[in-house]
Amino acid sequence: MVSGTVGMGTALGAVLVSLLAAPAQAAPAGTEQASVAAGELAAPDDAGLREVLLTALAQGAPGAMVRVDDNGTVHRLSAGDADRVTGRALTTSDLFRVGSVSKTFTAVVLLQLVDEGKLKLDTSVNSYLPGLLPDDRITVRHLMSHRSGLYDYTNDMFAQTVPGFEAVRNKVFSYQDLVNLSLAKPLTNAPGAAYSYSNTNFVVAGMLIEKLTGQSVAAEYQQRIFTPLNLTSTSYVHPNTAIAGRHANGYLPPDEGGALVDSTEQTVSWAQSAGAIISSTLDLNTFFSALLAGQLTSAAQLAQMQQWTPVNSTQGYGLGLRRRDLSCGVSVYGHTGTVQGYYTYAFTSKDGKRSVTALANTSNNANVLTTMGRTLESAFCGKPQTTAAARSTVAVEQVERYEDIAPDIARD
Repeated sequence: MVSGTVGMGTALGAVLVSLLAAPAQAAPAGTEQASVAAGELAAPDDAGLREVLLTALAQGAPGAMVRVDDNGTVHRLSAGDADRVTGRALTTSDLFRVGSVSKTFTAVVLLQLVDEGKLKLDTSVNSYLPGLLPDDRITVRHLMSHRSGLYDYTNDMFAQTVPGFEAVRNKVFSYQDLVNLSLAKPLTNAPGAAYSYSNTNFVVAGMLIEKLTGQSVAAEYQQRIFTPLNLTSTSYVHPNTAIAGRHANGYLPPDEGGALVDSTEQTVSWAQSAGAIISSTLDLNTFFSALLAGQLTSAAQLAQMQQWTPVNSTQGYGLGLRRRDLSCGVSVYGHTGTVQGYYTYAFTSKDGKRSVTALANTSNNANVLTTMGRTLESAFCGKPQTTAAARSTVAVEQVERYEDIAPDIARD
């Protein structure tokens, strides 16, 4: 069963919406599609969102949910269980682990340090952390855009999904421990040569934050982002293992089939500044809306954040920020997140006026990962067009088989 509400602010009620924009032609590979203000976007398609959630459940997710904040109008839909033992239904108020969406928070702190004159994007990381990395050519910008060539240690750590998770569930790593795991392997490419997603980059980013501020990453998140934006449901509790308050349990399927593993409690020490934040759909929408509206960095640093490196024909990566180009000609901005038992999509429009966060409380499931990405189409493009011309603009959907952890390992 799917529960859903649409309301203005905190007042809930039925809302009739109409299609306001027709799909535009897809942009050439590696280019950003024409920006469309939230006021010109087609209204969110609640029926489409509902179908996505039910499909995710049919594909093995215990629960799935989505929240759309649309310039004052709120759409909330959820289906399935937050807790498979008690049978408690998942709601859009439940907290969850956001995984690599944490990288955007980390990037904001670094860009604020650039604004403060404490950091330069094109300076060698070794200038700030002497001797840490094997190549002086690796810059801060290379870290933030995944172009450093630093090997992603999670490929080895989670080559076997459940055994890998259980081996680190309660372990506490230092940042240096994680960097050492990466440096046991050679660079994957010359610094700046190519995009290659690696959690190691944002582990080093956490080291930079702590070196330049003299404070923990947790303190910097709190002072610079959580408190100013009143993100009362967002926290960074590493190395504590529990999620405080009502939350969605995470469920991890084994590689070879079998019973789901409850993966809710863990240190997430294997990720830290690359993926250990806990949040809610409302808080993530608030964060990305504020970011793209220019409330967290200077205009100059927000522009730097949106210098895109092509990932594929419909995606680009900036500085801790993803761009996804949708079938209707709209580009949206945010990040995906995977941590054991949780898939998150959190994206906003160019002006920050429409934001969407979707969650399925499972991982290691390529079908669910792809399905949840379809929430962006329904939320930003509205009801699908039925004309032959409209259908011709929609790219063939590709299964997303690679997560933000162990990104070189294909998922089934």
